[in-house]
Amino acid sequence: MTTAHAESVTEPAGARAGARAAAAGRGPSLGERLTGLLSGGLVRVFLILVGLFWLVPTIGLLLSSLRTPEDMSASDWWKVFSEPSQLTFGSYTKLLENSDITSSLVNTLLITVPATLLVVVIGSLAGYAFAWMEFPGRDWWFLGVVGLLVVPVQVALIPIAELFGRIGLFGTIFGVVLFHTGFGLPFAVFLLRNFFAEIPRELLEAARLDGAGELRLFTRVVMPLGGPAIASLGIFQFLWVWNDMLVALVFTKSSTQPITVALQTQVRQFGNNIDVLAPGAFISMVIPLAVFFAFQRQFVSGVMAGAVK
Repeated sequence: MTTAHAESVTEPAGARAGARAAAAGRGPSLGERLTGLLSGGLVRVFLILVGLFWLVPTIGLLLSSLRTPEDMSASDWWKVFSEPSQLTFGSYTKLLENSDITSSLVNTLLITVPATLLVVVIGSLAGYAFAWMEFPGRDWWFLGVVGLLVVPVQVALIPIAELFGRIGLFGTIFGVVLFHTGFGLPFAVFLLRNFFAEIPRELLEAARLDGAGELRLFTRVVMPLGGPAIASLGIFQFLWVWNDMLVALVFTKSSTQPITVALQTQVRQFGNNIDVLAPGAFISMVIPLAVFFAFQRQFVSGVMAGAVK
């Protein structure tokens, strides 16, 4: 690449438009001026301000969780900027002493982690089968999976609740895991099948010529190449299950309820336990955020790979 070409690549879009207009013997049009303005730092500053604005409720929740109930009743959360002495970890200490909240956090993990792993594993195997294995009725079966994407969760709540009641799964963590797995698989199979289908056929045929069977081909070739898509699916599924309250309200009882139901129950006594609600809500929010940021690079890679393909 020549020096002139490199400079033209790194040159802002607005400057290039102005240069073209000057070369043509005319001034830049209104559209070109707007393009140059929007491609500069003004938009970046605006987006940063919007991002900070959306973070205000999260910051307020964090600071509220670090204040005593008396301080929260006497003034708003931004008072801590003028009186930092209000900050304390006493609410988190009390939270850890609340057996309902701590057990619900454990239940949430026991529901979310298996439901995510099952969807990822089964969805990956099914996606590979629909993409690269030949079996009778493959396309019709895949159309059936796609059709399941439009089935709302609310339609199945009562029938599956009756079924779980007959077989002894109603009110158990295993029953909630099965429900989330069943409704997460159609999207998982659809997403991974389309991603796996973009893998070059020559690569798979070369592995088969080397003696690789279907299982070895899946674990050694397809899984590494499909890592970004699998990571994206895992993030989606984890967030959906962690933040779910509708299914948990129907299929759990007091001993198996997740954090979303436990916090909703605590809200009924808002005046007596506000010091538990604030830290509980913040912990419920920060854990999925930590999972998202931990796999952010793989998530972005999966989205960009799908866009390029």
